[in-house]
Amino acid sequence: MVHYGHSNQLRQAKAMGDYLIVGVHTDSEIAKHKGPPVFTQEERYKMVRAIKWVDEVVEGAPYVTTLETLDKYNCDFCVHGDDITLTVDGKDTYEEVKKSGRYRECKRTQGVSTTDLVGRMLLMTKAHHSNIDSSNYQQHTDNFGKRGHSPWTGVSQFLQTSQKIIQFASGQEPQPGDTIIYVAGAFDLFHIGHVDFLEAVHKLADKPYIIVGLHFDQVSLCLSYVSEVVIGAPFAVTKDLLDHFKVDLVCHGKTEIYPDKDGSDPYAEPRRKGILRTIDSGNSLTTDAIVQRIIKNR
Repeated sequence: MVHYGHSNQLRQAKAMGDYLIVGVHTDSEIAKHKGPPVFTQEERYKMVRAIKWVDEVVEGAPYVTTLETLDKYNCDFCVHGDDITLTVDGKDTYEEVKKSGRYRECKRTQGVSTTDLVGRMLLMTKAHHSNIDSSNYQQHTDNFGKRGHSPWTGVSQFLQTSQKIIQFASGQEPQPGDTIIYVAGAFDLFHIGHVDFLEAVHKLADKPYIIVGLHFDQVSLCLSYVSEVVIGAPFAVTKDLLDHFKVDLVCHGKTEIYPDKDGSDPYAEPRRKGILRTIDSGNSLTTDAIVQRIIKNR
């Protein structure tokens, strides 16, 4: 999986140098040393490329990082989090570069990990938007999404602070001639479908300034397509919001639009103004499908 912890690690790594090359392992390498991956290698390549601190991606990078690999890509050193990574036979994957003095360490992000995220999904207990009839699926996903409740949703182990948010924000203001585009959503279990959607929105204008209205999360801040994030955005796209940000377009994907608590259309105002656009990202991947992958790989 590619999550906030990875993005934060890449942000720290980029700050240590000038040009960041990220090696991404193949599905077979991950399956051999860690277990079956949630996302395919092609999905992971694209997700990592979309992170704004990444300058280059090496596809199919070896699981064990060697001096030969660093020299091949003209790297002065490599960076990893302060948690040890082992091969299937228990060897430190960074042993060689550590001994040579070409290893740097960054802080692991507390409160978020692949294991934690998978655990959240497998502990869900109240259904909301899943249309899948599989009893095995429902057993695990009964509490996923906007209307669900679980021990994990609402109270996350990850503690958000203003300093963390500032570190991820670009600080870029909209410029004259920019097309200001607003999109909103929970972006829960952020995946390649979200990346493809934001990429498609980014292509709508020559100079797009994309504002993401985020329903209590901050993962979208790490993407190169995103200019600004409204954390804790209102569910309904209101006139006040549109006027405040001087929004030219409001975009939504092809997923179902759920009514607000009072049954009203949350996109009524942009519809009335004629600025609502439905975007086909070309990617049909959904949260349901990802949870199915995880259950299948258990």
